[in-house]
Amino acid sequence: MQRYEFGHEKDFVPPITGIHLAALTPREHHVRVIHQQVQPVDTDSDADLIAISFFSGFAPAAFSLAKEFRKRGKTVVAGGPHVTYNIEEGLTHFDAVVAGEAESVWKQLLDDYSNGKLSPVYKGEPTDLKDIPTPRFDLLPDKFFIKKVIQATRGCPFSCSFCTVPSLNPGFRLRPVDDVIRDASYNDFKYWWQRKVVWFWDDNLTINRKYIRELLLKLKELNVWWLTQASMDIAKDEELLQLMKESGCIGVFFGIESFGKDSLADANKKQNKIEHYKKAVSAVHKKGIAVMAGFISGFDHDTRESIEEMADRLMDIGVDVPFLSIMTPFKGTPIHKTFESQGRILKDRDWSFYNGYNVAFVPNNLSPDELLQAHRTLWKDAFSFSKSFKRIVRSFFKLRPGAFYLSLFMNGFYCFKRTMKNYPIDMTKRKQYQLPLAPRLQKHG
Repeated sequence: MQRYEFGHEKDFVPPITGIHLAALTPREHHVRVIHQQVQPVDTDSDADLIAISFFSGFAPAAFSLAKEFRKRGKTVVAGGPHVTYNIEEGLTHFDAVVAGEAESVWKQLLDDYSNGKLSPVYKGEPTDLKDIPTPRFDLLPDKFFIKKVIQATRGCPFSCSFCTVPSLNPGFRLRPVDDVIRDASYNDFKYWWQRKVVWFWDDNLTINRKYIRELLLKLKELNVWWLTQASMDIAKDEELLQLMKESGCIGVFFGIESFGKDSLADANKKQNKIEHYKKAVSAVHKKGIAVMAGFISGFDHDTRESIEEMADRLMDIGVDVPFLSIMTPFKGTPIHKTFESQGRILKDRDWSFYNGYNVAFVPNNLSPDELLQAHRTLWKDAFSFSKSFKRIVRSFFKLRPGAFYLSLFMNGFYCFKRTMKNYPIDMTKRKQYQLPLAPRLQKHG
């Protein structure tokens, strides 16, 4: 029997990768899943094989962990968005890397390792999502507020300039509805809210209308609360919104990104119409569903004023929980290719700056420091006590109970973070800290 250990980084809600790969691992092997931000990592582990999945902002921490494990004679493999686009770099730190989707190569990697024939590179192909087993929820620690993370679809038909999904998960694929319902029915959790809440780890759950209607009709029978990401066009589909309400939807995340038409063009976000933002949010609110929305600072047409005024504009259109990131030129994205060709990637800044809260490129209208400070001002204003409190009160009157609890928890969480002097972390002063903080829902993969 081999012992395998998966490492991850997140908080609040776990990524699905570790518990998904654990479910794909043959049962004769013993598996542990470690999430670094909620669990300590024991580098003296008795595991034979260590697998680490990480985003670019955590690359330095992942490299450091790999070094410590390899010092102890462990075999360490890596996967995820970062090594997919940085294979050669990955091989300087790991014994093997998995590029792309792991399902098609994971068993082969394990067999090769067991036979002493581990290859340096495994290139996964886009896979059929049929017969994927239920994630190993039993391996998650109770420290995660939400534990039931599942996936119904993979990929996204849009090609946003800052997003790796079209190349990392090409195409748009659907899991059988009955398989998804089986995963959503899993209830062996300690706390009632962990049994009640389902987080769909999808990039755009509602694209296929026939599929989503079939899924939600069956989801109605489970009496759960669920949340996901979707496109704003659902606001025009009254029938779908009603079905979302009836099936227990408490929150939907929109990638709104900007209030500037030129900035939306920079993002290749042609489907977003600024004049429809408020109406779309209102349509979702009428069903008692919370609206979470992502906004990015640092598009070429952004100015300090347009960034800093975003906090008031977010309040005006009624967003319940904003997610505020800085443009990050991840490898594998069109924006990285553009910035690199223009010589705008800051070569003196390591991967820790690629966490969504710091600046790794030369902006068009601002200096890197000016962009950082504008975003800090926006972040602190958006999560000030007064704005957070107003969003919570508004949620109490507009939203269903589950959606209100979501707004209360997340606004309270970020408002609390707002009180911390050094949050978000400025990576130019990173020697004070051990790890960067990853943004929630930034589209890296």
